[in-house]
Amino acid sequence: QVQLVESGGGLVQAGGSLRLSCVTSGRTLNTYTMAWFRQNPGKEREFVSCITSSGASVEYVDSVNGRFTISRDNDKNMLYLQMNNLKPEDTAVYYCTAGLWGRRVADYEYWGQGTQVTVSS
Repeated sequence: QVQLVESGGGLVQAGGSLRLSCVTSGRTLNTYTMAWFRQNPGKEREFVSCITSSGASVEYVDSVNGRFTISRDNDKNMLYLQMNNLKPEDTAVYYCTAGLWGRRVADYEYWGQGTQVTVSS
């Protein structure tokens, strides 16, 4: 059974930084595109960033481009999201996921339970 477990969330002031991590187990996901999504209560889950299996290609939603950096370490089965210059609107539960390349929830097959990021103004 595939498991994705996120960590690194927390409370930070606007302008601060956090680094999210996601460890996968139960199956090698090194051939999958991996991504981060985020969601607030009552809202749809939103694409944040994705990275191809090799790490050669990445994409970001416009609102985080230039502030967030996605990376992966396939040897360690890890996915990361470095978040700098955080803004209150970045507050959400962040989810790690693995699947096909794309920006839709439906493009991804495996999901973690999420980690809360709260940015205070």
